[in-house]
Amino acid sequence: MNLALRTLLFACCLPFAAHAAPLREGIVFSAGPAPTPVRSGATQRLAYELHLTNHADAPLVLERIEVLDAASTVPLAALAADELQAALRLAGAARGEPPTRTLPPGRSAIVYLDLRFDASRAAPGALRHRLAWSRDGAMTTVEGADTRVSARAPVVLGAPLGDGDWVALYDPAMARGHRRVAFAIDGSLRIPARHAVDWMRVDAGGRLSHGDEQVLANWYGYGADVFAVADATVVAVRDSIAEPARLDATTRHPLEDASGNRVSLDLGDGRYVHYEHLQPGSVSVRVGERVKRGAPIARLGFTGDATGPHLHLHVSDGATPLAGEGLPFVLDAYDAVGAFPSMGALGRPYASEPGTRTCTNELPSPAAVVRFVLRDERSPAGLKD
Repeated sequence: MNLALRTLLFACCLPFAAHAAPLREGIVFSAGPAPTPVRSGATQRLAYELHLTNHADAPLVLERIEVLDAASTVPLAALAADELQAALRLAGAARGEPPTRTLPPGRSAIVYLDLRFDASRAAPGALRHRLAWSRDGAMTTVEGADTRVSARAPVVLGAPLGDGDWVALYDPAMARGHRRVAFAIDGSLRIPARHAVDWMRVDAGGRLSHGDEQVLANWYGYGADVFAVADATVVAVRDSIAEPARLDATTRHPLEDASGNRVSLDLGDGRYVHYEHLQPGSVSVRVGERVKRGAPIARLGFTGDATGPHLHLHVSDGATPLAGEGLPFVLDAYDAVGAFPSMGALGRPYASEPGTRTCTNELPSPAAVVRFVLRDERSPAGLKD
């Protein structure tokens, strides 16, 4: 056999020699919609998901996920052990099903990622992911699921509510919170309320209501005027869902009624803002109407699936609440008043800011207490005295 032929045969055998271990099927993974950096105080946040499917014939245990800067492969974040388990949810998991890092054969899961960076630092242009799983004590590591980081700025909204102290209720880590609820509707999987905030009014002691908290009228925010957050066109309205007389009389609703009475506004450029759980009979706008920023459009209520009177607000790329992917937003101006240590601390005194701090083009942090800076569109300065 001549040298050229021996060299060719050796080269052809190299790929097979490189695989000392048998090839096994594993996890296919990809990233969800490209995340957009959102500023919140001294940090900026990137919220997005990884979608995983086990194509093996045996359970696979997720051991570690690393997020890399795609340009430099520098690790930006890592999840393992309990932190990874808390970020993962199996598709179709029943309410109350315990968290797990084990992905059964044929099952899919979503890993909810929330990265935080210093606000003074530029966000990476693209992300890459390193995923490690084990099977029968053997570890497999793969890289992929590249996703760009969107350069599109978050939509800027005006004040959705008026005077008073309002707490921004959202928690990216809550198992059944807005961030963690995906809907498979019309053949697509979406997270419409990925960046949603529930607004509840509190008094100086952090209380949500006075007297009997089961009475709607005793809640400080109940019946408050709800305002258009921008010059926009009304694209959807629901105003016919009844409201229970008391909190303890509420019932579960079918999916199409879970948002309660609602208004959706077209902000332009493929973005829509959605107001939910409005008081019945309070919606004062109609489909096709143009509204000005600051115009009253409804009142805060307790319709649909809600645990108390509040305004649910989110932005998406769909004209109705569950029809699109949730998009980030910021408020053009608000005064930071203080913050609760967690959503579970509602009703008790919160930590107050040492002085008035006006924030611009930011999203309040979870459980922050704010006062909206109202604009009077009729005044040259645009600010209400």
